[in-house]
Amino acid sequence: MNEKIIQEYIKLGQNVDQVFLKQEMDWICEKLLKNIDRFQENFPSACTTNHIYRIKANDDWTNGFWTGMLWMAYQYTKNEAFYDIVMKNIKSFQQRLADHFVLDHHDIGFLYSPSIVMVYRDTQEKSLEKIIVEAADKLLNRFQEKGQFIQAWGQLGNPQEYRLIIDSLLNLPLLYEASKITNNPLYAHKADAHYQQVINHIIRSDYSTYHTFYFDVETGKPDHGATHQGFSDQSCWARGQAWAILGIPLHERITQQKNDESKWTHVFEYFIDKIPQDLIPYWDLCFDDTSHEPKDSSALAIVACGLMEAQKVGYRQDAQMIAKGMIGALSQTYTSSKYKDVEGLLMHGVYAYSENKGVDEENLWGDYFYMEALYRLLNPEWKTCW
Repeated sequence: MNEKIIQEYIKLGQNVDQVFLKQEMDWICEKLLKNIDRFQENFPSACTTNHIYRIKANDDWTNGFWTGMLWMAYQYTKNEAFYDIVMKNIKSFQQRLADHFVLDHHDIGFLYSPSIVMVYRDTQEKSLEKIIVEAADKLLNRFQEKGQFIQAWGQLGNPQEYRLIIDSLLNLPLLYEASKITNNPLYAHKADAHYQQVINHIIRSDYSTYHTFYFDVETGKPDHGATHQGFSDQSCWARGQAWAILGIPLHERITQQKNDESKWTHVFEYFIDKIPQDLIPYWDLCFDDTSHEPKDSSALAIVACGLMEAQKVGYRQDAQMIAKGMIGALSQTYTSSKYKDVEGLLMHGVYAYSENKGVDEENLWGDYFYMEALYRLLNPEWKTCW
């Protein structure tokens, strides 16, 4: 592993103190208040166009990140303006379930964990339990017995879509939450099965990761890995590697099954070995400083949260300090704190390069995980939505 990069992060992390964290949260909450004035009860699009989010209904896989940021802002400021919008958002998420509106995918966890679960853990409001369980039921309906995995996209059983993707590791906590609420182990058992299929097949022998992995629709046997958003089937999409770095210790913390420390360590080291000079990864880890390719700041924000989860389960003692350094690196030139006309928080992200979608723009998950990382550091005992 590139120890020089680790030491550079640790050096930067020494400057990430409580004063810094509060300053970052202050400007973020100020910007979110400004954005609320524009979006009202609607939602920002998944990514910006020319650094401005489009106004949308509750119809995308990313809307939970918006509500999650608003609730963190409420927890931090106690400003009722945040609370009022979150309560309206909750009604919208409840209606989306009732209408089964754009829910034929696996990202139901991304929708309902940062929104409903986060508020539930903070308030213990019993009426939210029904929403959580209903959302988990919709996710569970995508579980394929042949192959023992949750199908990511498309019509169930479609041979062209008989696959999982690495992002799914962050959808599983919703199932574990439903198991706790209902005392029904089925949700957790299916989540466990899917998790095993992800880490057993999507991680390559060199500890890079495929974005997506296919199974045989007739037999359920593992078939082949591929990409959907990475540079190629053989490359390593940066955000995909980041999902693994967060998803593995997250699963071990939830399940109390510490089995994958060695695998996580190698996956993390692969990521670190591909970090360029300015400490921010390119959108695919196959690129280096000679490539002139766009960065994906969101991948580093996700990894920072993953390191804090890793410290919780005892993977490495310096994990939190490395995470602080990553946040320090992002704060220097990758946030919009000095740009009033930029609506997002974390600049220089990539949504889907091959579709020319959100390239060198802000995106909701980048904003969310940057803010989550800050709030984790500010409140070490805070219960995340995962």
